[in-house]
Amino acid sequence: MAVVQERLPETELRMDERDWSRLVFLSVLWGGTFFFTGVALKELPPLTLVFLRLSIAALILLPMLWINRIPFPVGIAGWRPYAIMALINNVMPFSLIVMGQTYIPGGTASVVNATTPVFTVLVAAAFGEEKLILRRVAGVLLGLCGVVILKGYDFDPGSRQSIGIALCLGATICFGFSALWATRKLAGSPPIGTATFQLISASVMMLVLAAVFDRPWQLQMPGHMTWLAVLGLASLSTALAFIIFFQIVIRSGASNVMLVTLLVPVSAILLGYFILDERIEGREIIGALVIG
Repeated sequence: MAVVQERLPETELRMDERDWSRLVFLSVLWGGTFFFTGVALKELPPLTLVFLRLSIAALILLPMLWINRIPFPVGIAGWRPYAIMALINNVMPFSLIVMGQTYIPGGTASVVNATTPVFTVLVAAAFGEEKLILRRVAGVLLGLCGVVILKGYDFDPGSRQSIGIALCLGATICFGFSALWATRKLAGSPPIGTATFQLISASVMMLVLAAVFDRPWQLQMPGHMTWLAVLGLASLSTALAFIIFFQIVIRSGASNVMLVTLLVPVSAILLGYFILDERIEGREIIGALVIG
């Protein structure tokens, strides 16, 4: 998820032991996203799962608005920035990742997701937000090399693995654009407000998409394990993760919190291996290290 914050002096953006512990905990929560998704996809179609994730998370975060006395946006003009943010930061990327996981394991999807900073840098440079200095160019190239290693040498654009990786890469590109939009249009919004308002907007969009394409009322009632996975995805990997995420941002800055994307694949791969019996291939480990 993209972040907006006021620029603070560099000396104020250091991480202490408490911040590092929060960062590690956040990586476990977001790594759990791929685990919970893998469990829930056995009985729920992708768009319905994304709708449940977003809507339940929005309901959980709503009390935070009242506690912090954050007013709701007024009128179409007030909601428009959050609706656009919801589209490019929740609806599109979450749907692409979940659909990607119908083709590839969650561990592989998490490694591809670690390229998010790469596309964030490229989008920011393309729209004049940041200069594309040599160090960043090298980082971008290394990140793309990591994806190539992850795919392997037997490239087949029509294979299930290629489709899954392409879908997850599409999600990371969306995150890159959402960071730009947040910087330009949501700079004055409180973090909890930004998170909650875009989740509300995204829930409405996903309700329509799920109704049109999945027709969830025709599905069989999922089992209790699926519902537990949905609740874990919404409450832990979305609502609680956003709260911790913003705590780190306020204390240590957006650049430091982006380190979490390098830690997420570790928990995602281990959870998939030990609980979902997903295979771990050597090229996945090498690709993750290169991307990191």
